[in-house]
Amino acid sequence: MQPGNALNYDFSVAKLFMFSTLIFGIVGMGIGTLIAFQMAYPDLNYLAGEYATFSRLRPLHTNGVVYGFMLSGIWATWYYVGQRVLKVSMSESKFLMFIGKLHFWLYILIIALAVITLFAGITTSKEYAELEWPIDILVVICWVLWGVSIFGLIGIRREKTLYVSIWYYIATFLGVAMLYLFNNMAVPTYFVTGLGDWWHSVSMYAGSNDALVQWWWGHNAVAFVFTVAIVAQIYYFLPKESGQPIFSYKLSVFAFWGLMFVYLWAGGHHLIYSAVPDWMQTMGSIFSIVLILPSWGSAINILLTMKGEWGQLRESPLIKFMILASTFYMFSTLEGPILSIKSVNAIAHFTDWIPGHVHDGTLGWVGFMTMAALYHMTPRVFKREIYSKSLMEAQFWIQTTGIVLYFASMWIAGITQGMMWRATDEFGNLAYTFIDTVTVLEPYYWIRAIGGLLYLVGFFMFCYNIMKSLGARKIESEPASASPMGN
Repeated sequence: MQPGNALNYDFSVAKLFMFSTLIFGIVGMGIGTLIAFQMAYPDLNYLAGEYATFSRLRPLHTNGVVYGFMLSGIWATWYYVGQRVLKVSMSESKFLMFIGKLHFWLYILIIALAVITLFAGITTSKEYAELEWPIDILVVICWVLWGVSIFGLIGIRREKTLYVSIWYYIATFLGVAMLYLFNNMAVPTYFVTGLGDWWHSVSMYAGSNDALVQWWWGHNAVAFVFTVAIVAQIYYFLPKESGQPIFSYKLSVFAFWGLMFVYLWAGGHHLIYSAVPDWMQTMGSIFSIVLILPSWGSAINILLTMKGEWGQLRESPLIKFMILASTFYMFSTLEGPILSIKSVNAIAHFTDWIPGHVHDGTLGWVGFMTMAALYHMTPRVFKREIYSKSLMEAQFWIQTTGIVLYFASMWIAGITQGMMWRATDEFGNLAYTFIDTVTVLEPYYWIRAIGGLLYLVGFFMFCYNIMKSLGARKIESEPASASPMGN
């Protein structure tokens, strides 16, 4: 990849999404930390009546982190990376600039509507797809605007070769578009029956069919938001920050097509021991095991990019963030397939091991990579030094400690739950009541909450560092590799 410094890139839309990444990260992670403490100390559910209960706040947490923090980070990096690897500035097209800004402000409107409706209890009750049909229509329009931006920039590019990161951004756009449309097909009940609220709807699918379509979407929201779009980022930012070329372009292509084919069919592992046909459950398990290959193909390719340059880990906090992010990606994409094995799933299903698995991937892989990307972008977008290297170091270790406390406590809690639920006495009766499991898990819930709090503290440090950087010493030319640091 060439530096591309000759072009005058326009990062105005990227800046908007960078700021929304910070804001939605604070909100989403703040709510997540609160509900973690609610699990340890249930009286916190009564802080503000029904609106502070776990059931109201949990959808706000997941939507705030996934569609607020993560998507903002993905779009911030797209409007930065897209211009650079395609060697074209958005300012060259007034139409694309208009589309980019419309994309942002429509997105903000959708997030505002999501907060209001979810707080009010207006929800479809479908995981990662809680928004009702009027907001779904706005989501589709917003997503199409992003697609216009992607293919519009590609259409006027100067660089004819599409770097692999662009492949992953395109896959994110196409994958989510297809899955979201199919899963969110619904019938507005008021216009059919004349009864109820105008925004209420029911799914076009019923019973186990609804569950299958939901987890075809639900698991692939993880695939195309948590995974594919973040791989797009690390394939760009790690080589740029380290000065090392990607270890193997062929391996990146192999991993791409492997992910595209295999990931789509792994969602059935969410429905093991359910009413769906057994062969579908088995297929979900098999595809989940096969998924290790393309996932580790990407992760190993990323790690081998640092071959011969591991000394940079001592000097650059950004390299630390990205390498540990890739390590958590390897870890999480091994853990997931293990959990999909039926004999393991019999113990793990519905236990706290599952949120432990989700969060070691989300906090370690997505969170670390998103923050690393914004750290890399800040000096180049705002022409300012990063305020503090020592603050970055402290943030890294505080958040790493938080992640380890989180997933370790949830592993122990989950396995404890699973074993206690299955335990029987000599007469074949259950050995423990449900409340017995709740009582024994309380210490682990406190550890989880403290781990989440540490991660949130680290995120506040990150936001402070970024905002202070906006007033730091101005730089005339952007750094070639590692970002310039202050103290």
